[in-house]
Amino acid sequence: MNNRATTLLATSFSAIMLAGALTLPALAQENQMTKQPARIAVTGEGTMTASPDMAILNLSVLREAKTAREAMTANNEAMAKVLEAMKKAGIEDRDLQTGGINIQPRYVYPDDKNGLKEPSITGYTVSNSLTVRVRDLAKVGNVLDESVTLGINQGGDLNFVNDNPAATINEARKRAVTDAIAKAKTLADAAGVGIGRLVEINEQSRPPMPMPIARAQFKTMADAAPQGSVPV
Repeated sequence: MNNRATTLLATSFSAIMLAGALTLPALAQENQMTKQPARIAVTGEGTMTASPDMAILNLSVLREAKTAREAMTANNEAMAKVLEAMKKAGIEDRDLQTGGINIQPRYVYPDDKNGLKEPSITGYTVSNSLTVRVRDLAKVGNVLDESVTLGINQGGDLNFVNDNPAATINEARKRAVTDAIAKAKTLADAAGVGIGRLVEINEQSRPPMPMPIARAQFKTMADAAPQGSVPV
């Protein structure tokens, strides 16, 4: 399996920590006047890894016909077959989510140098999206095979994610705070001052980002599941 596919989630966590410190002699008089303690501002970072445990597949069914009704009927029938196949593959109803239906007319533009002739409608295109959550990664190959067999003909991307990274993110927070405190102590020691109480802490983070697998890679992914862990 391509190593790129194992890098499925990526996030960073940083804490901005403001710590009270003993004043330097040169600043003693100023601090006595302002009654504001000196502060050391540091940024800590924490990183943890989590293994992906769910795949999210985004598909779209597209059908064309001469009339909007015919195109809609064909699309509904095709989507019904896709949903039935997904359920047979072991996907629960809660993990199948259809999106909005989009109806677009198809135009033919006449070869009119004067621009007086209006384009004519020759048919209609109806598309409907479907999001499939695969909680058993061993079923990813079957789901992909079914989608290709049924003629999913638009869109299509695959993402591997961790469905519940909360505990891992909390551990990353702890590491970020520990890192910030260690940095503050190092700076205080270098300046010859002491660390006082913690007066403020802020979090700056971004959520785990799944690594998308392009539709062109579906064939190579059909018999493979992600291995290893990813950073959060």
